[in-house]
Amino acid sequence: MCIFCKIAKKEIPAKLVLEDDDLVAFHDINAQAPIHVLVIPKQHITGIGEVTDEHVTVLGKLLVAARRIAEDAGLSQSGFRVVVNHGQHAGQTVHHLHVHVLGGRPLAWPPG
Repeated sequence: MCIFCKIAKKEIPAKLVLEDDDLVAFHDINAQAPIHVLVIPKQHITGIGEVTDEHVTVLGKLLVAARRIAEDAGLSQSGFRVVVNHGQHAGQTVHHLHVHVLGGRPLAWPPG
């Protein structure tokens, strides 16, 4: 079982921001911006490269949750970034689908 599965099952503590039947959101312990929240499905999905049509609903919920987290954090006016990494070259270190919500400072482009 991966670390994100353990967080979703509350076997490992995390600073939760949002939770429902399908997902959980929590502050990243290695924050890259003043606001850095991870949104994960409770169901283990290795990454965006493994999603199928059966995941459409949970994927939509992840993005709606990202918008809500940004709004609640006061990032709607200044802006925020939503990132999904897949695989080693993209920087994915935990192989459980997750969405990064980043903001609270100017973010450079291109990332990386």
